[in-house]
Amino acid sequence: MTTEGTAPDTDDSCIRTTCPYCGVGCGVLATVEAQQGVEGDRAHPANSGRLCVKGASLHETTGREGKLMFPMVRGRRRDWSVAIDQAAQAIRTSIDDYGPESVAFYLSGQLLTEDYYIANKLAKGFIATPHVDTNSRLCMSSAVAAHKRAFGADAVPGCYEDLELADLLVLAGSNAAWAHPVLYQRMKASAREGRRVVVIDPRRTATTELADLHLALRPGTDTILFNGLLVWLARQQYLDSDYIAEHCQDFEAALEMAEAAAPSMASVAEQCDLDPDDVEAFYQWFGQTPRTVTGFSQGINQSVAGTDKGNAIINCHLATGRVGKPGASPFSLTGQPNAMGGREVGGLANTLAAHMDYHTPGARERVQRFWGSEAIADGPGLKAVDLFEAVHRGDIRVLWIMGTNPAVSLPDSERVQQALARCPTVIVSDCTATTDTTVHADILLPAAGWGEKDGTVTNSERCISRQRSFLPLPAEVRPDWWIMSAVAGKLGFGDAFGYQNPAQIFREHAALSAFENDGSRIFNIAGLAGISDDDYRSLQPVQWPVNDTTEDASRLYGDGRFTTDNGRARFIPVATVLPTQLPDSQSPVVVNTGRIRDQWHTMTRTANTSRLLAHRQEPFVEMHPQDLHRYGVMSGHLASLTLGGGRFVGRIRESSQQRPGEVFIPIHWSRQFSSHGIATVLTRNVTDPVSGQPESKHGLASISPFRAAWHGRLLVRKSRPRRWQADYWCRVPLAHSESWWLAGRTPLEWPGTLSDWLNGRAQLVMADPAEGRYRAARIVDGRLEAVLLLDRDPTRLPDVTWLDACFAEQALSEAQRRNLLSARDVAVEDTGAIVCSCFQVGEKQIAGAIDEGRNTVQALGSTLKCGTNCGSCIPELRTLIDQAVPATVAESD
Repeated sequence: MTTEGTAPDTDDSCIRTTCPYCGVGCGVLATVEAQQGVEGDRAHPANSGRLCVKGASLHETTGREGKLMFPMVRGRRRDWSVAIDQAAQAIRTSIDDYGPESVAFYLSGQLLTEDYYIANKLAKGFIATPHVDTNSRLCMSSAVAAHKRAFGADAVPGCYEDLELADLLVLAGSNAAWAHPVLYQRMKASAREGRRVVVIDPRRTATTELADLHLALRPGTDTILFNGLLVWLARQQYLDSDYIAEHCQDFEAALEMAEAAAPSMASVAEQCDLDPDDVEAFYQWFGQTPRTVTGFSQGINQSVAGTDKGNAIINCHLATGRVGKPGASPFSLTGQPNAMGGREVGGLANTLAAHMDYHTPGARERVQRFWGSEAIADGPGLKAVDLFEAVHRGDIRVLWIMGTNPAVSLPDSERVQQALARCPTVIVSDCTATTDTTVHADILLPAAGWGEKDGTVTNSERCISRQRSFLPLPAEVRPDWWIMSAVAGKLGFGDAFGYQNPAQIFREHAALSAFENDGSRIFNIAGLAGISDDDYRSLQPVQWPVNDTTEDASRLYGDGRFTTDNGRARFIPVATVLPTQLPDSQSPVVVNTGRIRDQWHTMTRTANTSRLLAHRQEPFVEMHPQDLHRYGVMSGHLASLTLGGGRFVGRIRESSQQRPGEVFIPIHWSRQFSSHGIATVLTRNVTDPVSGQPESKHGLASISPFRAAWHGRLLVRKSRPRRWQADYWCRVPLAHSESWWLAGRTPLEWPGTLSDWLNGRAQLVMADPAEGRYRAARIVDGRLEAVLLLDRDPTRLPDVTWLDACFAEQALSEAQRRNLLSARDVAVEDTGAIVCSCFQVGEKQIAGAIDEGRNTVQALGSTLKCGTNCGSCIPELRTLIDQAVPATVAESD
């Protein structure tokens, strides 16, 4: 076995690969020297050259600082032979003493398909443990379950083009402008006369800038809204009765259940807390528009009724015959780059490889026969939340985690931390040295990261793309497939895991998809089973299925034939299941969690570039103005959200876009970046009974001001100060320094504690005790070493962008020294809070340009370049224009 990859598809100056962030699966052109930059691949069908700000910043995240560079065993550096021996020994001992089900794997949508395939083959096919699940359980499993119930397979029927062709685009539980920016830009660019957009979301997000109608429904009432739509379609005779009769089953049962849940439009409006006229407008547009696409994402999936919500949407599309047709389909917007690739190889605990299921007669034996294994898992394993509960109670003795950070991302994260601490052996494969999860690792294995990995991924429209390596593999870093194959060899399974490169694994994966496939399994890439190494090297994006019988794979089920046992789609009766956690006097606030524009998951990659932290630097609590007064909190100040023993502290952001009584908090901060910024301490391990997906979008909390005696900003030269304490802190890596937001409940002894904060004696000091304002700077040999800015009012703390730039100077000028404690060059205009991350354009710059008459998005772009790259900041630009210019004066965009 070697670590040989396949040579990249290159024109000597750049390499075609794919973005490792969301499920859009954008093509990227990367230079061999990644620091030179990346750009969008105009030849890739997903993005046609577009990139969001995260994708455009990828070259800034490929450095080696913070990377895991060598194996560690129980805190000590070891060579690979020792690490592999220790991992294999832990697994073998656990199997011998407690059985194969004492071993579990927790995988990630960040893995390549080839890595995923080996993990499932090793675990389910040779170790014979069914306990293999993935963080995709947290984002897409409800959509998977809904597809399988309705269509008979986990197959998305539409494609990205449908989002552009649709005359009615419905976005349910999707803030695409921030979570899928490139798809959002495609939707926006396809706007035309007569095309309408409906956004269904409790919050008014950036995506609603595209909307003709925003339905800010009560959280958890999506099934009522879509059940009501099904009833309305039937009563107003908008059903496609021929389609239902010829291609579907169980319609009457679904309609009867819908009528019980949503007997009238008035009832729907009341239950959903919507204006009846808005509900009627949505229903009429849906009924009258044959080309309708409903795109749904985490706001639908991450619910105790996520599967039912998905099926309620699909029911309406089946009732009107709008499945798999140009511009007409339900469409699941995937969260991770390879969530679908992982599902193809059986990454979910309730599936086998190649879209086969445990409950399908003969499937287990088929997979076992293909792999030639002596034993195979005999039934579904534990899903993510239940799996970690089994770890907590001691049933799982060895847990191997790959490329994910469950200590932050899983609900009730404090309990997950306890589980990891209790587990006898935790193996972690990762490219990042220190995360909330790696600190629990007994065996820590350095895995290849983006730019170093070679394989394939599958995006939301079933498009398989190559992720090609373009960076050299560090000396002691290995691909995930190699690591698992080496452990398999030590366990005695070497003959089945003697892979030389990822192309060999891909061929086996493709061959299994075709093995004894009589057409009942729609996932079939038989056409790629014989691919040569050279053809794999140059493989172009291709949608599955790929076989002799498929002429056009862009859409599925357009002919009305489905992959159920009788070929008919199933209507699923959907009852009303509201959130199980309801506000009360102890926890009166409803908590919604989600992504923000410039960050990804738990920030292990995106925090490596300072410009992605410019837009939102800290955990925050977004809430309606009415609630600020009700709970005694102030915009720009800190507040605490508490639930049981869990506490989240964030900066208050006043927003009329929130429903009163509800708050929004971001999911990205971990213990590596914030003292109290982990959103999942406020989410319980309540799951959808069908999919096992946690109800991450609906939590509860009480809220109170975080009463601090002082607030501060601290900047030091790339090393943490030796001694300081703060009741609240948030680390913000900047381009030239490390910085922190700070707050403390106990007054500081000034100036006695200065040297502790600054790592030495301050040369410049300013104190204004009456105002509660103190500032100090430490300079060594003419270079800035540290700056501390304190104030009793956090809204008076200055922006530190200019200060950060001073750390890059080999010797401060006299003017810079004079301005240090002002924290800005007083001769240069203050740009204000960053709005456009691509070009670092600030709010004050934009306001100034608007004052000068540049009161359109296009005019601002021409002057400042903001909004001209990824476009994610355009909704905020419009908001600033609307605030500054009366609607009757503002020019049309």
